[in-house]
Amino acid sequence: MKRKHKVAYRQTSLIGLSLISTLIAPYFAFIFAARANAAPRTPDKSVNCQILVVGGGLSGVATAYEGLLAGQTVCLTEITDWLGGQISAQGTSALDERPTQRARQFYSRGYLELRNRIERKYGELNPGDCWVSDSCFLPRDAHNILNQMLKDAEKRGRGKLQWFPNTVVKDLDISTNGKIINSAIAIQHQPVKGSPPLNTFTLSQSIEDAYRYQDSSRFTKTIIRFIPKASKNNAPKWYVVDASETGEIIALADVPYRLGIDARSYLEPSSSSTTNDPYCTQGFTYTFAMEATKEPQQQKMPPFYLQYSPYFSYELTRLANFDLVFTYRRIWSPRKGKPATFGGVKFTAPTPGDISMQNWTWGNDYRPGTARDNLVFTRQQLQGTGQLKPGGWMGGLRTESLRKAEENALSFFYWLYAGTTDSQLGNGVKQPRTNNKLLTGINSPMGTAHGLSKYPYMREGRRVIGRPSWGQPGGFGIWEIDISRRDYNDEYYRKTLPADMYRRLRAALSGLEAVSVIEGRVSPDKAMRRTRSTIFPDAVGIGHYAIDFHPCMVNSPPEAPGNKERPGERRGAGQAYPFQIALRAMIPQKIDNLLVGGKSIATSHIAAAAYRVHSFEWSAGAAAGTVAAFAIKNAVAPYQLVDDLPKSEPQLEALKRLLKQNGNPTAFPDTSIFNENWDNWR
Repeated sequence: MKRKHKVAYRQTSLIGLSLISTLIAPYFAFIFAARANAAPRTPDKSVNCQILVVGGGLSGVATAYEGLLAGQTVCLTEITDWLGGQISAQGTSALDERPTQRARQFYSRGYLELRNRIERKYGELNPGDCWVSDSCFLPRDAHNILNQMLKDAEKRGRGKLQWFPNTVVKDLDISTNGKIINSAIAIQHQPVKGSPPLNTFTLSQSIEDAYRYQDSSRFTKTIIRFIPKASKNNAPKWYVVDASETGEIIALADVPYRLGIDARSYLEPSSSSTTNDPYCTQGFTYTFAMEATKEPQQQKMPPFYLQYSPYFSYELTRLANFDLVFTYRRIWSPRKGKPATFGGVKFTAPTPGDISMQNWTWGNDYRPGTARDNLVFTRQQLQGTGQLKPGGWMGGLRTESLRKAEENALSFFYWLYAGTTDSQLGNGVKQPRTNNKLLTGINSPMGTAHGLSKYPYMREGRRVIGRPSWGQPGGFGIWEIDISRRDYNDEYYRKTLPADMYRRLRAALSGLEAVSVIEGRVSPDKAMRRTRSTIFPDAVGIGHYAIDFHPCMVNSPPEAPGNKERPGERRGAGQAYPFQIALRAMIPQKIDNLLVGGKSIATSHIAAAAYRVHSFEWSAGAAAGTVAAFAIKNAVAPYQLVDDLPKSEPQLEALKRLLKQNGNPTAFPDTSIFNENWDNWR
């Protein structure tokens, strides 16, 4: 039976010859430092904000949503022209949710509204009939839904939204005492008249241009100065929220942050390294959409295919089925296929017209892990490329790795279409499936001429280090042991961790017996272990997801034949208890009017693998928007809400009551230090 909802897209060839030649052009060889550091143009306009949100992903949208409902003037910038990040511009429009939380519908109010609007749009929550989620849908529709949600929030709350697509922050004016962001300079780009439209070129082809002040042959630039909106007493007051995908503002502001693997410790006992490794972050992914067709299609082999084909695999025998992979994240299914089962998974077989979004670990994931190819530049690398100098910021990413990830993704489609090799399972497993085509064109599901997502799906970027806090004098963070269900009685931990580290681990997990364990009066192996996550007195949001790893590769380049995942990285993976978002994880050091949302809050490398999915991003953004509006209304800085912990903080309690009143939970039901049995939350 056909659905009434129609999908319109324009199909082009796999990729035109001119686009191929541009894609493989050596953009990474540009000597951009001198041009990037050229004197900035005088701003074309100034814009007043009470809350400046940098990044239009789910966390940024949620920040704006709550800010608007609180009556604030919100400026929202985004490097692409779509709102929604993960579910739109990054193409991962399959909601990652845990069964118990989903069954109880225990989410932030805005996230619940998003789910309801998706269902109203299609007449069902899962128009893709995927099996990875209860909701798989089209990325373009996600942008449109979120855009309307913000307009409605603006009207209901009597706030004011100023939306700046195709816009990047280039520079910050920070006060002489280093505590306040006074203003921010941004660059908005539009196509030059007569040139190709936006989304013709891949991100690697356009990102450096987007961060330059000067007009180019492709783009005209508008320079925008964001400044605080004066309050009634004429005292300027505003907050900047870093909701970017990689922690751009915390890098540009040069506040302390972590990147990559944290050194093994009693807080992070499953770490794969005894020392920090900032180059090994989780893999990032350019998603794409492919359609099942009735007749075989003619697709040209990309000129770079043979470079990447040795990497691709179904990964596991129980996953080695094309239909299983196709329907995993199928985002559109106009007709129901026949019931099928493979590897214990039940699904409906693909039928012509079905559209699948691909996001596969041994496929279009790109997983660099060395100083030669890491995507997100470290502070040392930013200094070396001049990006921390005035006017030098270029986004903090390695353009060459973006380009290679784009090639890798296009090659993965061709492998699905014509490949016969499998790097993990050997020959004779993969068969060609030629009744499929890559969907390209500005009106395609991904909204790009080349068919790839506008921005890669980012699992991990820079993670801020919170301010020194009670129990964490080196700076607040949320760690592996705060959320993991892992049984640390495992022989691995007793043998691998030094005796003192193992004792501290067991003490940290033992609750009321902690002092006895530390003093040696109770054996670490006999101490009772709590069966819940850490309860934070300053919790302002919630999340729940497994600790899910897409590890970096050992050698460079990632696609090298025979390359392996970083040993030990998956040890930290596994189930997690429902967890909380602590306000201290959102407050950076040094700067008082900067808040951090999304994946850049203060988590460890292992904890970040759970603190990255859709509902968490929304909850973190809802917290950021509420905190900023509360701080403005009550003339209190966010750090002042938590600076006396663990003593009582009356204003913090008022904030938490406001969050609860607004339908933004800060704790799961029955959360209590006396309730240590959370086994029912799966």
